[in-house]
Amino acid sequence: MDKKTVREFLVSRRARVTPEQAGIPAYGDDRRVPGLRREEVAMLAGVSIDYYTRLERGNIGGASESVLDAIARALELDDVERTHLFDLARAAARPRTRRPAPPVGAVRPSVQRMLDSMDTPAIVHNARQDLVAANRLGRALYAPHFDTDRRPPNMARFIFLDPRARDYYVDWPLARRTTAAMMRLEAGRNPLDGDLTALIGELSACSTVFAQDWARHNVHSHRTGVKSFRHPDVGLVEVSFDVFEPSGEERLWFVTYTVEPGTASADALALLGTLAATQEGTAPERDGDTDTDPARARDRRTDHG
Repeated sequence: MDKKTVREFLVSRRARVTPEQAGIPAYGDDRRVPGLRREEVAMLAGVSIDYYTRLERGNIGGASESVLDAIARALELDDVERTHLFDLARAAARPRTRRPAPPVGAVRPSVQRMLDSMDTPAIVHNARQDLVAANRLGRALYAPHFDTDRRPPNMARFIFLDPRARDYYVDWPLARRTTAAMMRLEAGRNPLDGDLTALIGELSACSTVFAQDWARHNVHSHRTGVKSFRHPDVGLVEVSFDVFEPSGEERLWFVTYTVEPGTASADALALLGTLAATQEGTAPERDGDTDTDPARARDRRTDHG
């Protein structure tokens, strides 16, 4: 882990905490830095200013767990940020021997069978945001992502480099900031993952907004929440998502998407399932409807009310 990453993370977190938040009296208005000064962080953490200065300069590899905990409390880090701080310290203490990334391929057949048995959209992605598996509804929901010649499809590339992402994600700024923060967390955990490093370099060079989001040094762990998609075939879909880690699959995340019954999103997802089945030629014919193009099928259903 390079010292610059450690320094910029600690400086960015220090800048967020005001003296008032930390319970430190602010005298006058001659503060030259946003947030806390180094000496204030050192005082709150119970370490010397010289020692904290060394840590902030990137010399974090030998810091004890108790010191890291004290720094995390002083900077008011949340659980994910604290994890990231510990990841940075562990990475700084490890020999810089390049470790090959795990191969990117299909999941175990049993995992794919589990995906296929579900009646809700489900995908599997890895730390680099590659879509390594999906069931039929998952592919249909993420159809714009899969519409690429690059294999496997990559969610980060779509979000930052494909202009369709701004329409597909109802809150595109949130989607891109969250994605950059997830990648920042993984980069701290696995700094020698060459493929992840290459992807970060590609996005930094090709997307100014990624470079801006990356420079925030925010970290995020995706576990549960709500997403809104503007799907090209069925329109607005609001889904709840939950993230799991399948046993035996290293650094893979299993994501399921569900909708509230009886809502417009439930209707849209049902239509998406019908269109996906029709497109694969497995849906039963309706009133002589044998057209497998999802858009034309959607338009006919709209015309029929």
